[in-house]
Amino acid sequence: MRVGAGLIELHVHGSQSLKQKRGVVKSIVQRLRNRFNISVSEVGGQETWQRAVLGLAVVGVDDQGVRSRLGAAVEFVESLHLAEVRDSDVEVLELATKDWNAEKSFPGDDPLPWEKE
Repeated sequence: MRVGAGLIELHVHGSQSLKQKRGVVKSIVQRLRNRFNISVSEVGGQETWQRAVLGLAVVGVDDQGVRSRLGAAVEFVESLHLAEVRDSDVEVLELATKDWNAEKSFPGDDPLPWEKE
């Protein structure tokens, strides 16, 4: 299993209040969630008028797929032109998994109907 994490640093030009900035950030976050089905949250710059840092998370089975989804999300934010992308970073971690497909039997477990011979 692969876990991808990304950061996007944004500069919201013309924002004169936290309310204006939060409106732009909320719009970007919602569009990312809807389009890419990824987890997104504002993780930095919450008390500034023009700076925001978004954290993104994706889980997948292969390195390339996770990286491409995060990369596409960063490109999408740039294409929106709602805020300037100042910096971005993507990391992918590999987590060891057990053999979840191994046969397990527990006392008292009856076979499922399609498993009976």
